[in-house]
Amino acid sequence: MSGARLLAAAFAGAALPDLSLYVMSGVSLFLLGIPPDVVFDDLYFSDTWQTVFAIDNSFFVWGALCGLACWHRSPWAVALTGAALLHLLLDFPLHHDDGRPHFWPFSWWVFESPVSYWDRGHGAAWVGPIEAVLATSAAVVLWRRRLPMWGGAAVAFLLLAELWVVRQWLFFFSSG
Repeated sequence: MSGARLLAAAFAGAALPDLSLYVMSGVSLFLLGIPPDVVFDDLYFSDTWQTVFAIDNSFFVWGALCGLACWHRSPWAVALTGAALLHLLLDFPLHHDDGRPHFWPFSWWVFESPVSYWDRGHGAAWVGPIEAVLATSAAVVLWRRRLPMWGGAAVAFLLLAELWVVRQWLFFFSSG
């Protein structure tokens, strides 16, 4: 198994838990022309969207898939599912009132964290910069590993996207 394939699987796994959000909100905003306040205040919290989020953000779903990947001794599948689980572990404590039901299908309970990665009213003014520093540090570590050109470009793109998102949440979409 090449390092490039493992890296691609890890990148994919890290993105998969949020892919539905990006697809559904992108289609709603840019193809259907639905206003952002309707997308993020109404559709985001609708039963349909929350059901999709419950499935792709479930510790149990990703944990079972990771268990299968380990049982089959599939390095790329372990990288993919392990990265998805890491995403969920980092995501779980950073949503105040917009979290996901991470314990689906056994529970629809949503943890309401006292901190938020995007809402200044719940600590985003300090969480966002910490997140940006950690993302930048991780990017530097990855670049020092002499990634293939596509991997380095992917890390650069993802870092710029992360920094842009932190900026957007802190300055435009925050309640503080």
